[in-house]
Amino acid sequence: MKYKTGIDIAINKFIGKKGALIPLLQNVQDIEGYLSKEVMSYVSEKTGIKLAHIYGVATFYTMFRLKPRGRHIIRVCKGTACHVSDANSIMNEINNQLDLSGEEDTTKDGKFTVMPVACLGCCSLAPVIMIDDSTHGKLTPDSIGKILKRFE
Repeated sequence: MKYKTGIDIAINKFIGKKGALIPLLQNVQDIEGYLSKEVMSYVSEKTGIKLAHIYGVATFYTMFRLKPRGRHIIRVCKGTACHVSDANSIMNEINNQLDLSGEEDTTKDGKFTVMPVACLGCCSLAPVIMIDDSTHGKLTPDSIGKILKRFE
């Protein structure tokens, strides 16, 4: 299996270095957008690290994605200030407007991925979301539609 030069460069940068699996997988994910079974197998083959170990690391840490992500990432703060300011209703409204239900976190059209996060560090704006690098705070369920339209 042949991969892009970028993945081979990332592998060569970290191969043989103790404790380098996480930064290697981060680099590969930055290149590919997520960690597919194929790319994890390729990393295993090239590094000699057992696929089961790579998969275990990739599934343990929430920073790794095993499915493609959307063009826009919506991070919904679930920290204490946002929680008590009803972040759940914000998350529910986002999921409703994007027609996401169950285990799906990415829209069918690949436009958005919704991710709950522990804290965005904007407690004075609670409840708050971040879409890509843009922060939106003091939200209500009614304000979500207008914000989402800016990213279409």
